[in-house]
Amino acid sequence: MNLFAVWARDAPGMEAARLRVREAHRARLRAPGAHAVEVLAAGPTTGGPAGGMNGTLLVVRASSADEVRRFVEEDPYVHAGVYASVDVQPWRCGLGPPAWTTT
Repeated sequence: MNLFAVWARDAPGMEAARLRVREAHRARLRAPGAHAVEVLAAGPTTGGPAGGMNGTLLVVRASSADEVRRFVEEDPYVHAGVYASVDVQPWRCGLGPPAWTTT
């Protein structure tokens, strides 16, 4: 298993859509075993108007970047059109919980 960072940026004007599906998004990220991707850390980026949410940052464990992309494609935020872009990159933990470190 490998670590990946996922950075999704919201499309302009999607705050209401984000709030409407936020609980479904969060429940899915917390559902261990419901998908092949293990979410280790997750949270919104907050550079939007008045410090509001404007994107998502995830650290996940998965077999491949393609597996992570498939996971993201099924996210409620994607289905609601919240994200303007999503970037999935292999990631190596340099400092953090020992369980995240890989060799």
